[in-house]
Amino acid sequence: MPEVKQLPEMKLVGIRVLCPGDQYIIEIPKASKRLSERIDEIANVVNPALQYGAFVVEHSSNEEDGYWVCVEVTEFGGIPDDMVALTIPAQMYAVSRHIGANDKIRQAYNELHQWIEANGYQRLTAKWHLEAFHEWSDPANIDVELLDTVAFEV
Repeated sequence: MPEVKQLPEMKLVGIRVLCPGDQYIIEIPKASKRLSERIDEIANVVNPALQYGAFVVEHSSNEEDGYWVCVEVTEFGGIPDDMVALTIPAQMYAVSRHIGANDKIRQAYNELHQWIEANGYQRLTAKWHLEAFHEWSDPANIDVELLDTVAFEV
């Protein structure tokens, strides 16, 4: 059952994935594996066993286009040259957990979006959204929290 959570500002460091829309399901696991292999190059990692995906659904600029595979850090420092730093502001999220194949995430999102609407929230598609991956090594069996940015309907 989905729930609503307020999360504080987060600092993320990782790899930006930019590709045609139908290729993300292939490219994100590759970036995730690269990030896992290079985790020791990133300073101040909060939890190396938890990866975040960050994206803006309706991006307004090329800088917001894509998908970022990251880890949370306590502060920015010593960021590898080919990686990026993102600051995600404090936001309210509708959260649902998906355990299973990565190609079934779309269905999990559909169910979350229906819950958001039925419970009087509004999706904020121009804001950063997150996916918190607890298990990602096997694309056929992932464990991810889907964090969809929301506000109360007014």
